[in-house]
Parts: sequence; structure tokens; C-alpha cells
Amino acid sequence: MASNLLAKNKHTILYGLSLAVLLFLLKWLELKFVIANNAYEVYIGAIALFFTALGIWLALKLTKPKTVVIEKQVYINSGPEFTINQTEVEKLGLSKRELDVLQLMAQGLSNQEISERLFVSLNTIKTHSAKVFEKMEVKRRTQAIEMGKRLSIIP
Repeated sequence: MASNLLAKNKHTILYGLSLAVLLFLLKWLELKFVIANNAYEVYIGAIALFFTALGIWLALKLTKPKTVVIEKQVYINSGPEFTINQTEVEKLGLSKRELDVLQLMAQGLSNQEISERLFVSLNTIKTHSAKVFEKMEVKRRTQAIEMGKRLSIIP
């Protein structure tokens, strides 16, 4: 049925296709004529379009936020009373004073506040903190606190 319909209207379809090709050819020639007569304006427009796109791309790159959100699992002891995991403390080799400093860090105290609370100098607290970081193989307070909670060294 479809092939019969196609055979019947073969001349009409070919005539329509040839008109479409001719129209496309005429529009292409018209475009070539417009470009040839207005070449200077077309080049200026192309350059303007290029620099506009470059400006938008650069603005998006420069205004992109540089913060990265990292989601981590938080370790919470569900027991009613916290007990220090002495085996981990001994394995890390933390002294009593270093453990005290780590616990006070976990409470959110600054080095100055820890030194006032423990009645020692600020340099002593900095030394204890450095030793804690070294023994726990971390670089920041937050990493030390997170590791201490994970190992059940601090509440």
C-alpha cells in the first residue's frame, strides 16, 4: 500500500525535493553575497562573539567556589558511660598529659585555654600537641580528635 502510494506520487515528491534543494542553494548564495558585501562587519561580529564567550567562561571560572564539602562518618559511642580504650592509648604511646591535652582539644579549647586549665606554659601545650599529632600520625587538631573518637580514646 505504501509503495503503491509512493509510486503514484513519485513525480510530486521529486518536484518538491528539487524545489527544496533549489531554495537551499539560493539561500546559500544569498548568504555568500551578504558575507562578501559585509565582510568587515561579519569579522568584527565574529571577534565580538568570541570575546564575549571567552569573558563568560572566564567569569564562571573565577567566581566558582573553591570550597569542597567532604562528608565523613561520625563515630558516637552509644554507651551510657565512656571508658578510655587503654590498649589503644598504650599502642599509640600517649602519655597522661598528652591524653589530657587531646581531651581538652576535643572540648574545643584553644592552646591558650588549655595551658591556663593545666597550669603550664603555652609552649608546653604546643609541644604536647605536636607530640600527639606525631604519635597519631595526623596533621591537624580535627584529624586528631576524629581519630581519638574512632579509637575510643576520647569521648
